[in-house]
Amino acid sequence: MKKIGASELVLNPDGSVYHLNLHPENISTNIITVGDPKRVDLVAEFFDRIVFETVKREFHTVTGTYKGTGFTVISTGIGPDNIDIVINELDALVNIDLEKREIKDEHTALNIVRIGTSGSLQADIPVDSFVLGKYGLGLDGLLHYYRSEHIRELDMEREFIEQTGWINDAAKPYFVQNSPQLEAELEGDKVFKGITATAAGFYGPQGRVLRIPLADPGMHDKLHRFSYNGVKITNFEMETAAIYGLSKLLGHHACSMNAIIANRKTLDFSADYKKTIRELIAYVLDALA
Repeated sequence: MKKIGASELVLNPDGSVYHLNLHPENISTNIITVGDPKRVDLVAEFFDRIVFETVKREFHTVTGTYKGTGFTVISTGIGPDNIDIVINELDALVNIDLEKREIKDEHTALNIVRIGTSGSLQADIPVDSFVLGKYGLGLDGLLHYYRSEHIRELDMEREFIEQTGWINDAAKPYFVQNSPQLEAELEGDKVFKGITATAAGFYGPQGRVLRIPLADPGMHDKLHRFSYNGVKITNFEMETAAIYGLSKLLGHHACSMNAIIANRKTLDFSADYKKTIRELIAYVLDALA
């Protein structure tokens, strides 16, 4: 079996994966990802006990138990570039023998749930509700660096490009479905479903204008109007599609849950978004425990 080169799988002197600073025994197969390193502590407050913790750069990891079920919560920082690091290194921990630098014969599937905050693109999805991303819409281009056509929703991609008149200079959009298995565990009365759009940035890529004019000033309205078989784009953030794409390519289950703290159509903002985030954390942990 061909060994993976040192420049491809970078390890620390103690044998841990380079960016996350983790060994295989440090993580559970139930993974919660959050953007903000400080939000890791918020999730960990719900744990019955903590068995491991480490911090390196923006990657803060805590592993423990909730109602007897093992969980690892890890911060990714912001954006699909960081997601590329986190998902690949988490997979390496369970599916690559780090000492031999060889892919294991037996595959281990992780359950990866993103808990994030987001703004709604639809007026009928109020602040303080939860959105489950049935599909991730990648506007960031990350997945095109991998052989990925077999896991993408190609008909949705073609329809989106046609409906929006997508600008040629931007990255080609991609669509990836979530894990139906995790969706079934996480759906509920307070949960809206739809397409979670993943942008490559916070300002221009999400239609915000400060001092630089937008290449496509009408993008927001196009996203709002897009519909495929009755499914609409519900919210905008910067991680979900990349998580879905890489997880599916690597054989993991992934689903994204967002607390809606703003509505971009009604211009409403949550009066107590921290309370909403805590409610979402408890909801996800209870659903998976």
